[in-house]
Amino acid sequence: MKSPRLLVSLPDGALKSALAGVNSDVEFIEWDMSRPALFNEIDVVVPPYFSGTKPLAQLAGVKTRLVQSQSVGYDGVAKALPPGHVFANATTVHETSTAELTLALILASQRGIPDFVRDARDGRWAPSWRESLADRHVLLVGYGGVGRAIEARLAPFEVSLTRVALRERADERGVIHGFEALHDLLASADVVIVAVPLTEGTTRLIDDAFLRQMRDGTLIVNIARGKVADTKALLEHASTGRLRLALDVTDPEPLPGGHPLFSLPNVLISPHVGGMSTSMLPRMAKLLSEQIDRMLRGEEPLNVVVRS
Repeated sequence: MKSPRLLVSLPDGALKSALAGVNSDVEFIEWDMSRPALFNEIDVVVPPYFSGTKPLAQLAGVKTRLVQSQSVGYDGVAKALPPGHVFANATTVHETSTAELTLALILASQRGIPDFVRDARDGRWAPSWRESLADRHVLLVGYGGVGRAIEARLAPFEVSLTRVALRERADERGVIHGFEALHDLLASADVVIVAVPLTEGTTRLIDDAFLRQMRDGTLIVNIARGKVADTKALLEHASTGRLRLALDVTDPEPLPGGHPLFSLPNVLISPHVGGMSTSMLPRMAKLLSEQIDRMLRGEEPLNVVVRS
């Protein structure tokens, strides 16, 4: 029996099942990285989803060719990854689901769905006029893969869209403003969507000064990372009713039971579920299959973001 050309560790059986039929030169093993590896060399390691950076310590002393994350974000990886590894993120896997959730949060907030749910639970029929999404000015802060997916899904809703990225540039749809223009743009927005990666430059981007630039009644949507926002500042501006919040991410996370953000009627919170839909597993399997094929062909892997 010939030896496999590639040894690939997967965190669970679900991903293994989704990869059924992949090249026969690949052997899959299950390793959730909660314990030391049974092999000194593993060609491709897939850490568990939503596990943070802690499991990466198990890679010390293990020779790999690729560590393939199941997440798009990779904050903290450069510090946590032992030397000698190549780390790729999961670009192409979560953008669509995260964009879907973003639109769901916006529409639910604008049209008052949480209030209607509360009224129905209490047996009340309470129609009321609400904000549309149509004809609103939307400011999209962050224009990577998730930002572009959000833009595409906003298109049918007849909004006026302004885009902001780290650096100013232009494309076929017009100008993409740089971060230096952000504070001047906030005052004209009805909805502000934050979809930036967590870096030193974006940590606490949403602070008191940021929020003070926004008009009363503006909806701010954070689907980036919790630490992109100053929770104290969010609470101060939301508790007065001046601003509305839709948050898929918080700081701390998970948000502790009884936290005051939970009790505010103008705050909608989902528990960091942007990527948690039925589209994840097949898309993750497709990406991993492509990475395996590229490795078997001797090509460089996709989505490399850290080399330790």
